[in-house]
Amino acid sequence: MAVPVAFFAVFFAYPVAAIVGRGLKADGVWQFGRFGEVLTRPEIRDVLWFTLWQALASTALTLLIALPGAYVFARFDFPGKQVLRAVVTVPFVLPTVVVGTAFLALLGRGGLLDELWGVRLDTTVWAILLAHVFFNYAVVVRTVGGLWAQLDPRQEEAARVLGASRFTAWRRVTLPALAPAVAAAALMVFLFTFTSFGVVQILGGPGFSTLEVEIYRQTAQLLALPTAAVLTLVQFAAVGAILAVHAWTVRRRERALKLVDPAMTARKPQGAGQWTLLAGVLLSVLVLVLLPLAVLVERSLGGSGFAYYRALTSADANSGTFLVAPVEAIGNSLRYALVATLIALVVGGLAAAALTRRAGRLVRGFDALLMLPLGVSAVTVGFGFLITLDKPPLDLRTSWILVPLAQALVGVPFVVRTMLPVLRAVDARLREAAAVLGASPLRAWREVDFPLVRRALLVAAGFAFAVSLGEFGATVFIARPDNPTLPVAVARLLGRSGDLNYGQAMALSTVLMLVCAVSLLLLERIRTDRSGEF
Repeated sequence: MAVPVAFFAVFFAYPVAAIVGRGLKADGVWQFGRFGEVLTRPEIRDVLWFTLWQALASTALTLLIALPGAYVFARFDFPGKQVLRAVVTVPFVLPTVVVGTAFLALLGRGGLLDELWGVRLDTTVWAILLAHVFFNYAVVVRTVGGLWAQLDPRQEEAARVLGASRFTAWRRVTLPALAPAVAAAALMVFLFTFTSFGVVQILGGPGFSTLEVEIYRQTAQLLALPTAAVLTLVQFAAVGAILAVHAWTVRRRERALKLVDPAMTARKPQGAGQWTLLAGVLLSVLVLVLLPLAVLVERSLGGSGFAYYRALTSADANSGTFLVAPVEAIGNSLRYALVATLIALVVGGLAAAALTRRAGRLVRGFDALLMLPLGVSAVTVGFGFLITLDKPPLDLRTSWILVPLAQALVGVPFVVRTMLPVLRAVDARLREAAAVLGASPLRAWREVDFPLVRRALLVAAGFAFAVSLGEFGATVFIARPDNPTLPVAVARLLGRSGDLNYGQAMALSTVLMLVCAVSLLLLERIRTDRSGEF
């Protein structure tokens, strides 16, 4: 536990505590009255209300659209199913900046809808909701669909034999079994939309602001640290509650169900109703998932070939935006993401190993510590890096390592959640047998554990790489102008007027999308667990 605890203490707890302390302390005295001052302001109440209701609306809309897809992927067997399964997961690993850019190309000024019908939906709540459905569709399909595929259909068939109608059998047998999975998926969608930053920043305009966007505005634009500190603690408390409820639903699902091989449950669609359902799901995937990505690629070409891509190689064409050619952001992002992945694997791997060897209250607290980066504003972490890691012995403000460290904080929870179930499944008697035969603990791990968890380690590395590649909230503060990352470069280009800047933003977003898609397809090939759980 020592290395993960030290890592989180120095690079997470210390920067966040410093930001909160600067905002809530005056002359060494805590000013808790600022909570009342901030939370009673009408504009802050509007932000809190919008954050809550858009997250609820996004979650409900995602469930409405994605649950039929979960059923189709769970129960039907059709050509191209595995490829389509990977395709619908691509949006989940895309950086939110790319998601926002794709929907800007579809719904914004000069977008597809604007050209065809003269309709613009950017700077409206509908653009935000649709982008959230696009991003979270795979969460429902793979979490609920993965469990649905493992439910024994003979239980529902038995209810039909006993006289229940098709709907009654589904309501009394299948729905109660699926309820924990639906709840877990809904909570995760709510979490992602509640903390939405890049999508709202790009599509919402000045009229819409979530907690995360408001923290960024109060910190970076207004330098109002007291307000930012209060909002950070409010978001932290809310997300902590969401994660606690999610953990409870996951534990309930693991204990309550007896599952079967998914290969036993899938069958070809039969009858007009099932074929219609399959066609409807394929159409929704086409419109909600493939169309935004296709429009993004089309806009990056700009009707004139690869002119926008060629402009990425010129620093002169972007002298007002970058100190270097935008194409260098690609190499920067790849290097940063590789280093961040290595850090996340070391820290997350040690943490997962510690969690499998110990039990008790201390370990449960340690497990909760590892999930804290998901509950604290990335904007707060990034700004905290700037004001704390600026003097010896940790004077890192001008160091390139600052960006991978911030990205690794987000990658560690994915590594732990991927590695932990596999490590717990390793029979401890195998290690004991190796020790009896004279193997040292290190050799026992190398000869016994590592071969069994190698694939899970690769999957964890892939997720950490994709997450690190797209990290934006913290990186926007600490990425240097001469070493921008891809998400930061896209945001800067979109923030400037002109067709050239817009086209280059589309080109960089397309590059980032392709890198993430390739990473995901590689993960699909090496995964052994086909239950669909994230």
